[in-house]
Amino acid sequence: MKKESVATIAYDGKTVELPLITGTEGETGIDVTSLRSKAGWITFDPGFANTGACKSGITHIDGERGTLRYRGYPLEQLAERASFIETAMLLMFGELPARDELAEFRVLLRDQELLHESLLKHLDGFPPLGQPMAILSAMINSLGSYYPELLTIRTDAEYRLAAAKIISKVRTIAAFSYRKAEGLPFMYPNPHMDYCRNFLHMMFSVPFRLYEPPAPIVRALSLFLIAHADHGLDTSGATVRMVGSSQANLFACISAAVCALWGRLHGGAGVGVMEMFEEVHGGRITAQGLIEEAKSGRRRLMGFGQRVYKNYDPRAILVRKAYEGLLTAGMARRDARFDIALDIEARALADDYFLERRLYPNVNYYSGLLLRAINIPVPMFPVMVAIGNMPGWIAHWHEEWKDAEMKIHRPRQVYTGRTQREYVPMDKR
Repeated sequence: MKKESVATIAYDGKTVELPLITGTEGETGIDVTSLRSKAGWITFDPGFANTGACKSGITHIDGERGTLRYRGYPLEQLAERASFIETAMLLMFGELPARDELAEFRVLLRDQELLHESLLKHLDGFPPLGQPMAILSAMINSLGSYYPELLTIRTDAEYRLAAAKIISKVRTIAAFSYRKAEGLPFMYPNPHMDYCRNFLHMMFSVPFRLYEPPAPIVRALSLFLIAHADHGLDTSGATVRMVGSSQANLFACISAAVCALWGRLHGGAGVGVMEMFEEVHGGRITAQGLIEEAKSGRRRLMGFGQRVYKNYDPRAILVRKAYEGLLTAGMARRDARFDIALDIEARALADDYFLERRLYPNVNYYSGLLLRAINIPVPMFPVMVAIGNMPGWIAHWHEEWKDAEMKIHRPRQVYTGRTQREYVPMDKR
């Protein structure tokens, strides 16, 4: 990252020169950190669509070309060749692990997969049909109380241990919350299973009848998690950095990110997509009716369009291929909702309204179909996205923690309220 050249802003008799910052992929930004001190101005950017809040070496997104790279590696290569844990280590620690490093970290994950028995009492306090994301956020935040030595991380070894605890325990928490909702006994993690297989075991095994997930199912889950492992400063990723900038502990920051992800326009979008497909499947509206309502502004076509992509979301391509792979392997029956999805997509991409606005399917469009094929229930969809997001969130927290230039986040505002006025006594109002 280097500073080069300047941009000049002139207004109201003042001229200010601001340095330009160019990233390794050629993206250029104007460094406005001195703008207010030099001219008394601030920038106004609702939604932060044009604001760079940090320098980051984690994930590169080219929305125009529809490309996504983790630490320089194309998502497609990682999805084809790497496991989720390899990808997680790449994001969290900076490089793909060597064979011995991967084996060592897997042992660490194995050793951290159980939950403290007292924490299970906390889980027991939630209602049986409590929202899985609320449970996940609360349980992760509570982890800090059980590992006070990691509330302040000082070394890379402590960071590695905290990362392993979160990555490992989050799947146990998620599976146990599902079992609680279903009224099923908890299935404890099996130390002899790898990450994805172990999660499926905890979800679907019953006493004396262990669930043995077929390899294509395990691989599909791994691909889903890889596709969600990081997406730069999306809402939840930015939340991690915002909360972390106050030097809040890692557990609290990840808990806050889960809450941010929960929203219907973020990690909860997959639920909205499935509800939309159900409307068509149930005959309450037609595919063309959805298109027309979206064009008129009466509703949002869920799963279409994405803030950074002006092309087909590469994650959506991978998730769709994973679902089609399960169909080809005979691991899932063709869902009528898949045909509905294809019909809606074909109609949208043949319509000038969507083409002119460059609205294409995003990762949420096909994710629900893939999760449904793995037998993940709809209320658990955002939780699955959260499990995938964990490595990226942890990596963003760590990158900010190591950045000596980082300051507590404190955006400015353009005040539009009333000017000064005097207090009016109660009897005169």
